[in-house]
Amino acid sequence: MKILHVITLADLGGAQSVLINICNRAVKDGHQTYVISESEGPMWKQLDDKIIKIKINQLQREVNPLKDFSTLLQLRKIYKEIKPDVIHLHSSKIGLLGRLAFPAKRIIYTVHGFDSVRTANRKFLIFEKLLKNKARYIVAVSNYDKAALVSEGITENVEMIYNGIKDTYTTNEGEVSLYASEYLENLHKNHIVIMTIARLSPPKDYQLFCNVADHFKNDERFKFVWIGNKEGNGSNTTNITMLGELVDAYIYLKYADLFLLPSKYEGLPISIIEAMCFGVPVIASNVGGISEILNNENGFAVENNVLDFKNAIEKIVNDRKFFKSFCNEARLIYKKKFTIDKMYLQYMDLYKNVIIK
Repeated sequence: MKILHVITLADLGGAQSVLINICNRAVKDGHQTYVISESEGPMWKQLDDKIIKIKINQLQREVNPLKDFSTLLQLRKIYKEIKPDVIHLHSSKIGLLGRLAFPAKRIIYTVHGFDSVRTANRKFLIFEKLLKNKARYIVAVSNYDKAALVSEGITENVEMIYNGIKDTYTTNEGEVSLYASEYLENLHKNHIVIMTIARLSPPKDYQLFCNVADHFKNDERFKFVWIGNKEGNGSNTTNITMLGELVDAYIYLKYADLFLLPSKYEGLPISIIEAMCFGVPVIASNVGGISEILNNENGFAVENNVLDFKNAIEKIVNDRKFFKSFCNEARLIYKKKFTIDKMYLQYMDLYKNVIIK
C-alpha cells in the first residue's frame, strides 16, 4: 500500500506523535510511506529512514494567501507524481489545503482536537462545514470530538479512533539529556515531583499551572517541573523548574509522582497517555476527551481552578495505598485502550476500506 501523510508543522506535539507512530509501524509492515510537512522541525528525526520525506518551505500554520496557494499547487503536483492509494491529513490547516488539493475518495482526515477550530478559531468553522464531504473518512480522536463534529452538522463518514503510543516504559527507548536526568533523579529522591510536559502554546494554561504551584510554595514536599518551554518561565514562584525542550521528553516521566495538564481546550492529549504508560497518575483539565481517559481511579479530570487541582493533588498523594492503586490503574488503562497496536490496526482498516471503495 502507498500511503501519504500530510501535516502542517514538523515540531513535536500530539498530532505529530500519532503520525510518527503510524508511519514507523507502516514501513515495518512493508507499506511505502511518504510524509509532507514544513521544512524544519524535530519530527523529521523521529521518522524511520525508509520513509520518504517531502518538505515544503512555505507550509506554515498562519494564513498567508500567496504561500497557501503555492502550497496547494505543490500538493497537487506531488499527488500526481506519487499517486498514493491513501492520503492521511493531520490537523486543521492541512485538513483545509489537503481537501482542496487531493481527491476526496482517497482522503482520511484526522481532527486532532476539534475545539481548536470550534472554540479557539471559530471563524474557520465555515471551511470545515463546506468541506465536510471532501474526505472518505473524518476521524475524531475522542467521543467528545465526535459529538462536537456532529453538533456542527458534520455527520457523514465520521469515525472515532483513540490516540495510541508505543510502550516506552518497557522498551526504555529515547534520547536522554544527562543534565535533566541527573537533576530530576535527585529531585525525585527528596520531593513529590509534579510534572507537566507540554509546549507553551495557546491551548495550555500555563498561568493556572503557576497558580497551582504557588499554592504549594510553602510545602517543601512538592516540586513542579515543566518540560517543553522554548524560552524563560515567566514565573515568580520558587518551586517551579522549567527544563526547556527535551527530545523524547516522556523518558523523564519515571521521575514524576503526578502528571499535571492544565488546558483551555484539548483533543486527546498524548502526554496524558504517556504518563499513564509509565504508571503516573494524572490530574488534568476537564476539557476535550480527557474525561474519557481519567476515571477517578487513575487520575482526575477537574475544572480549571486552583482549588480543584489542589484538592485532587492532595487526595492522591496523602494516602500511600491510594496513590499506589492510582499508579496501577493508570498503567492498566494504557495497556487496555491506548497502545499503538490498537490505534494502528483501526487506521489500517480505514485505509483498506479507502482502497476497496
